[in-house]
Amino acid sequence: MTQGAGQGPAVRTDTEREFRLPVAEPASHPVHPGAAAAGSGGSTGFGADAPVYGEYPAYYDAGPAPVPAQHGYGHEAPYAATLDLGLGLGLGPDEPVGGPMGHAAEESDPDGYTPTQRDLPVIGRGALGGPGDTVQIQYVPQETPGEGPGPLYVVGDVHGYIDELVAELQFQGLIDAERNWSAGNARLWFLGDFTDRGPDGIGVIDLVMRLSAEAAAAGGYCKALMGNHELLLIGAKRFGDTPVVSGAGTATFQAAWLLNGGQRTDMDRLQDVHIQWMSRLDAAVLVDDHLLLHSDTTAYLDYGDSVEDVNDTIHELLNRNDADITWDLFRKFTKRFAFRDEETGPQAVRELIGTYGGSRVVHGHSPIPYLLGEVGTEDGDGAHGPEAVVGPHVYAEGLAIAMDGGVTMAGKLLVVQLPLND
Repeated sequence: MTQGAGQGPAVRTDTEREFRLPVAEPASHPVHPGAAAAGSGGSTGFGADAPVYGEYPAYYDAGPAPVPAQHGYGHEAPYAATLDLGLGLGLGPDEPVGGPMGHAAEESDPDGYTPTQRDLPVIGRGALGGPGDTVQIQYVPQETPGEGPGPLYVVGDVHGYIDELVAELQFQGLIDAERNWSAGNARLWFLGDFTDRGPDGIGVIDLVMRLSAEAAAAGGYCKALMGNHELLLIGAKRFGDTPVVSGAGTATFQAAWLLNGGQRTDMDRLQDVHIQWMSRLDAAVLVDDHLLLHSDTTAYLDYGDSVEDVNDTIHELLNRNDADITWDLFRKFTKRFAFRDEETGPQAVRELIGTYGGSRVVHGHSPIPYLLGEVGTEDGDGAHGPEAVVGPHVYAEGLAIAMDGGVTMAGKLLVVQLPLND
């Protein structure tokens, strides 16, 4: 199977999956001293029979997703500033997507589906031996921000739904009608999972990369955490059909990526600069007494006793470019529901914040309808389904905030300001 094979236009399809991996599979690399005891046992709340990926049952419309509206990025206007983010250091000439096993882009997509024709004036490739990749931005002078940091916002799982993301960012006043940063010194954190399932994951990544440069120029910031789908896409790009060690038998990143909603159009447009950017994302951050994570799991404890140690360890492991090590990272950060049980959940959160700091964990990964155990009914009753989600879910005795509103299931893509008034 070649990378990206078998993918047609993105649709909301049935994704109920039975592919499972054992929770107790030994790590394929040394872990942080003392982490095994901290990250194992009943505190995780992740049952041995729960899916490690394939992730959650289906709750999708039978028909195709609406054709995303085409939006300009203001590229007719000249760009007044160019920031070299160092994203292209060490990169050679462009290589075919997927390398030796790559899948060539088809000459045309089916009529009516054009998620890749967005004219993004975002990534400028540096010449070989030159300064590397740059992100070009239009710098608009803004009023001098007041002293201290601006307001803090977090974004839940996007999964390629760029139109929904843009609408929510505009509603919060973070970007303007041309999708440029308009929030001055505000701070914005994405909790990971930019691609897969939705129609334009690469468009989402390009937008976030550009907003990062624009926000920095305006005195704020736009940053992102690494989700399990970033690990999955990195693995599918780097390792393709290479077999990896799995307690459930032979597995490959390519198969797992397709199984979990990988889109051919994303793989066709994936560039080295995107892989470099994803590989450098942090896994955890402590900001304003909030511990921000992608996954609702205690697996982070396997990688260090501080936020800095966790991030350094995961970056070092990814830099080894080893399929089995990358698979083990993906497997662990696909675990979920560690905080859901009324008895063990609060203790699991306390274990994390006791180690890394903060008073609350804010996470994505697990859709709120599944945390609530309510996914709607067959007759279309929306009282308890994804369409009923209107905001974050606070649980585990108020210690955890879930941010995945279930946009892939016709739910809501959440962008909210912290702290919550609850």
